[in-house]
Amino acid sequence: MASFISKIKTVRRLGALNVFRALSFRLGVQLGVNRVRHLKASAPVGRFFSRTEWPVNSWDEFRYFPLAFGHVEVSREGVPDWNKSVLTGKCFPDCQKPWYAIRDFTNDVGDIKGIWELSRFDWVLGFAREGQAGHTEALEKLQSWLESWVQENPPYYGPNWKCGQEASIRVMHLAMAAIVLGQVYRPEKALLELVEIHLKRIAPTIQYAIAQDNNHGTSEAAALFIGGSWLASHGISQGRGWELKGRKWLENRASRLIERDGSFSQYSVNYHRVMLDTFSMVEVWRKTLQLPEFSRHWYTKAKAATEWLMALLQPGGDVPNLGANDGARLLPLAAVDYRDFRPSAQLANVLFCGQRAVSEPGEWDVPLRLLLGVDLPEPVAEIPGSVQFDDGGYAIMRKNHCFALFRYPRFRFRPGQADALHLDVWLGSRNILRDGGSYSYNTEEPLQSYFPGVESHNTIQFDGRDQMPRLSRFLFGEWLKTSRFRPLAESSEGLSVLAGYRDYKGAMHTRKVLLGTDKLIVQDDIDGFSKNAVLRWRLEPGKWELSGSTAKNENVAIAITSTTEIVRCEIVDGYESRYYGRKTTLPVLEIEVADAGCLSTEITWNAI
Repeated sequence: MASFISKIKTVRRLGALNVFRALSFRLGVQLGVNRVRHLKASAPVGRFFSRTEWPVNSWDEFRYFPLAFGHVEVSREGVPDWNKSVLTGKCFPDCQKPWYAIRDFTNDVGDIKGIWELSRFDWVLGFAREGQAGHTEALEKLQSWLESWVQENPPYYGPNWKCGQEASIRVMHLAMAAIVLGQVYRPEKALLELVEIHLKRIAPTIQYAIAQDNNHGTSEAAALFIGGSWLASHGISQGRGWELKGRKWLENRASRLIERDGSFSQYSVNYHRVMLDTFSMVEVWRKTLQLPEFSRHWYTKAKAATEWLMALLQPGGDVPNLGANDGARLLPLAAVDYRDFRPSAQLANVLFCGQRAVSEPGEWDVPLRLLLGVDLPEPVAEIPGSVQFDDGGYAIMRKNHCFALFRYPRFRFRPGQADALHLDVWLGSRNILRDGGSYSYNTEEPLQSYFPGVESHNTIQFDGRDQMPRLSRFLFGEWLKTSRFRPLAESSEGLSVLAGYRDYKGAMHTRKVLLGTDKLIVQDDIDGFSKNAVLRWRLEPGKWELSGSTAKNENVAIAITSTTEIVRCEIVDGYESRYYGRKTTLPVLEIEVADAGCLSTEITWNAI
């Protein structure tokens, strides 16, 4: 009964219209009344990009080629097997089935994202950059790979046609490659045909994407706008309708999914980058085709989202590993690590804020040069300070070289992880207390529950359960609400913020964070649980020594005190995933108590 009630509550929070959109889509496809079931097309034949040659640019000598998920090596010899997982090495068995007859999740190949990854066409951008820099052999590679892809993935058959968002990413990457290669205005016939085939797959299912209230809607709207306007500019009449539909949903998604303070609906730093890169590509394309601007409200939301990302950017371009993360990196034109967010921040800042995010020159400037061909503006964004994004539930504290991100529940949209009152702490470029990440959306237990669950975060777990009951693979019930709250403030002691919640079984947790000049103090008041409560601090990998209830490494000390008896204090092995599909171990300081009380953590450090 409790589970049924949780589901009813969750349906109400998701919204009746969204639930109707999702159910009607699934039913329409199952019954064959959705027109997507009746699509037919032939694979395009011919050249996709012409053999135009350019002189080698003095600023672009790097032979760039992307990596799948930021860590899987991709061979340039021959062409890939498009239905072979880059994660497991297994081949998909049902490639001849229409996409709608393929199950959402299968154990035959493991995580289907391992199949989809190479079909996102990241390599199209890599080869385009090489070709634009004067390496003509890259254009032949680009042609042979695209020819192979269209032959091995006939329209609307096999796993690579299953997801509308995956098809949308391909459209965006083809369009950006056309800009890089100077072939937007005189594209090859086969390229336009390939785009049209994709839009016919995307358009009939966009209502399902909209129902998700996440990046599926922004991606698919962007593909319709970009691809539709491209086709319309070359006399394909249906393109105009797709363009208008894409523009409508882009306006709608910006208004609904981006909060006034710039927070995004998915409560995830990497999905925030996906959304922001999508909006950047849309604006680049609009400028390239000299199309009418979007509304002032759209640009206001894009600017706010850009400033949100800037606030989380760390030295060297890394960010907290906060929220769900499927390994996506749209627009991989810069030869940087997957976890370097500076190219995205630089492009979005120039487009939406009229300033640079990074002052010194580097790879993060490459997308701007390739896509816009403009000089960088003189103004540089101010170094972010302490700020609160209350619409999304984030407090960011900066003092000297310490950065702390405090996460509290403000769930207007479905939460992707049980990370209420999580605390991420950085000293310079070192992530001292860290989030676990996602690892995989389709793996075996206990890992399937571990990474999105409370154990993967720096917070407290009550009675061995999650903060919210899990209703399905991607859905929690009984969404938490902040019941106690004191906003970010500064006093003579330092910066402080407080938030608390009571969960669906009555357990209460209130956390106060105080950041001083050379220390950080966390006070956790807990009550309402039955058996035990476990405080976890997920530590930076390295050598940590535990003495009593104090953990130390070479220059950081974490001391725990409690008003109630500590029944267990030890450092155990945990997991983290900084790249999708890859997990590593890290030390986790666990402090267990059996009674209500207050746990106090004092973190001090020497010069770093």
